[in-house]
Amino acid sequence: MAAAVVRQRSRFAAAIALWLAATSTAAFEGADALKSDLALASVSAVAVDLGSERLLVAKHPDAVLPIASVTKVMTAMVVLDSGAPVDDWLAIAPWTTEQAKNAYSRIRIDSQARRADLLRIALMSSENRAAYNLALHHPGGMEAFVGAMNAKARTLGMMDTEFVDPTGLSPENRSSARDLARMVAAAHQYPPLRDYSTTRQYTPQFRSPRYRLGYGNTNPLTGSDRWEVKLTKTGYLTEAGRCLVMVAEIGGRDVAMVLLNSFGTRSPLGDAGRIRRWLESGTESRVTSAARDYEMRVRSSQGIE
Repeated sequence: MAAAVVRQRSRFAAAIALWLAATSTAAFEGADALKSDLALASVSAVAVDLGSERLLVAKHPDAVLPIASVTKVMTAMVVLDSGAPVDDWLAIAPWTTEQAKNAYSRIRIDSQARRADLLRIALMSSENRAAYNLALHHPGGMEAFVGAMNAKARTLGMMDTEFVDPTGLSPENRSSARDLARMVAAAHQYPPLRDYSTTRQYTPQFRSPRYRLGYGNTNPLTGSDRWEVKLTKTGYLTEAGRCLVMVAEIGGRDVAMVLLNSFGTRSPLGDAGRIRRWLESGTESRVTSAARDYEMRVRSSQGIE
């Protein structure tokens, strides 16, 4: 098993090295036919064709904002990069500091779960205690793990990004849509992350004591026949609004979308549909006046021109 993990890690590293060699920072700086005025309910957004590396849609792409549980995509990459055996059983520890009110978890303290299962439910269902314990079991503990997250971000060219925790519960985890497009493109190179994040339903088994918990995907588009979602992560904090990153096949090409601080529970899904309609047919649709007013308030509070 250990040898298989090492080989898998080597394949990941090789894939990322090739992607980085082929993808300069400039590749995300703009392209012909860039749509910069598409009406969206998200304050900041980008869409990138992963095949050609063309930036297709951009709305305040360099605004640095809280990213909530979108953080967990980086968390998952750091776990896999570490080469830690995914079949290991990990003891579940409690929070060591007070967490936000949406840190609720059904996982029992002192029980055990497989690392692979914690990865899956952290991505598909945004399980915060799962993400937290993945970091705790990293060599060097939490501090080393967060350091590895920031080092990975710099390697990917994410110069406007900072991580302070592995769950996204802190509003100090901040990035730009352009930076997150780089992160999503890199994560798309990891087959387990594509699998884990798009799982529709999953019931992991725990031990000490033995019990099972059922989880569903926080992105309903993973269960839609109209969408071919290949990677996804949602996020929400009061400070971050509704966030969504995903890779979907649109018109035969893989398109990465990043939607930050969207107004309304389902607004990121609506924005994904707006981007898809624009790319497929050039059709635009309106957003509500409430969404426009919300965007103006956020832009004012965050200093976004």
